[in-house]
Amino acid sequence: MTRSIIWFRRDLRLADNAALAAAIRQGEVIPAFVIDPVLLNSDRVGAKRVAWLAANLRELDRSLRQRGSQLIVRRGEPAVELIKLARETSATNVFFNLDLTPYARKRDQRVALELEAQGVTVETFDDMTIHDPEDIVTLTGRPYQVFMAFKRAWLALSKPAADEAESLPEQIPLSIKGTSLPIDFEDSFELPATGEDAALERLNNFLEETIYSYSEGRNLLDREATSFLSPYLRFGALSIRQAYWGAKAALEIGLIGRDGISSGQDAVLTNKGAEAWLNELIWREFYTALLYHFPHTIDQPLREQYRDFEWLEDDEAFAAWCEGRTGYPVVDAAMRMLNATGWMHNRARMIAASFLTKDLLIDWRKGEQYFMQQLIDGDSASNVGGWQWAAGVGADAQPFFRVFNPTLQGQRFDPEGLFVKKWLPELASVPIEFIHEPWKMSQADQQKVNVIIGRDYPAPRIEHSFARDRALQHYRRGRQGLAEQATVANQLSIQDLKRKA
Repeated sequence: MTRSIIWFRRDLRLADNAALAAAIRQGEVIPAFVIDPVLLNSDRVGAKRVAWLAANLRELDRSLRQRGSQLIVRRGEPAVELIKLARETSATNVFFNLDLTPYARKRDQRVALELEAQGVTVETFDDMTIHDPEDIVTLTGRPYQVFMAFKRAWLALSKPAADEAESLPEQIPLSIKGTSLPIDFEDSFELPATGEDAALERLNNFLEETIYSYSEGRNLLDREATSFLSPYLRFGALSIRQAYWGAKAALEIGLIGRDGISSGQDAVLTNKGAEAWLNELIWREFYTALLYHFPHTIDQPLREQYRDFEWLEDDEAFAAWCEGRTGYPVVDAAMRMLNATGWMHNRARMIAASFLTKDLLIDWRKGEQYFMQQLIDGDSASNVGGWQWAAGVGADAQPFFRVFNPTLQGQRFDPEGLFVKKWLPELASVPIEFIHEPWKMSQADQQKVNVIIGRDYPAPRIEHSFARDRALQHYRRGRQGLAEQATVANQLSIQDLKRKA
């Protein structure tokens, strides 16, 4: 029988795994994961996501052992370790699902070339997205930079059907077990339930209840109204197809109503919620396609006119933002949630990013990197896309003149202050009318609730109306200066052409 290595990376599951299913069809399977020191030591990777990865690896190994197999873990340069493993096990093939991030694409090309040079056959599969970024382009072959146009093209393509997913055998054929490193990363963080069983359970719970009010609830900070599936999609404990099939099923239920009879109010709620969630899945594919087609945006704005934009250097303000000490409760609660759990509500991410880039005028790249260091669901494509959107420097971004008011955002999406009080316990005694602007309490009120601004909780680092006006002026000056530079460059080019003529 053919013996193949299945190289796991961002697909830590057994169900609906294209590379694994193909390897099993070939014969015996050697499941492997290679700890890449380049990624492990990256300044874009933090302890929480490493712990999340390790916990999901242990769950994958447990699932494999239940089927008579095991996960072989190695550490080192992937090509070197895979070649060693192929020799040890007499494997003739390596199967893996493609990763579409800039570093991964270069690494995978190098690994494939080195393996094939050693006589090992390599087979790769598209598994990370519903549609390959190359398949969603304009009629002239150019990538979309506007979400709605991308969405229309995405929806127009045929989708994989749920019944196409291959079922797994009770036993995974494995005759040779190689030596494996222990999965001993630090996991002292309190993590959600891990592995594909937990991912499917969360998906099913979301589809049974939460999705019906998702279109309204997903922005509310004071309740658990999101899917919380992004951590499972990050390392592939859940496949994007499984998520899509769930959204599609909810949409179909909406056509007949939750009771299976009518098409009344329940159907409307179902459709709105399912459509909103499907929209989020398409945003994920949009950002993946953008980073695929424009890999330089990992650290450069997509909009060329902002490449030399002058951000402010303020290390003290940045540290205050990171630690949740800005004096704006909803921003600080968001950051403390991130630091404590490794996850943040999407509305909170937008609020925090807007505050850093617009109110404080600090470079979006600093915030983007900090998020990547903290998030268990940290995905370069979505994170870069989201931060460039907030800063107004990316594709389909919010305009530079749209500046979130952190007080109004808190009042709208955390009206009772429950989110703030959970993550800022020092404000627990503050009355609702002041919870999002505690600095407005009189001295007597501050003493009454024992929350002295400047002592127990910081005063606002900057006054928002001033910050907004400053941001608008700064952005306009930057745009004007860049336009003037372009005009001068154009004039010089014309003069040069005239001289040559």
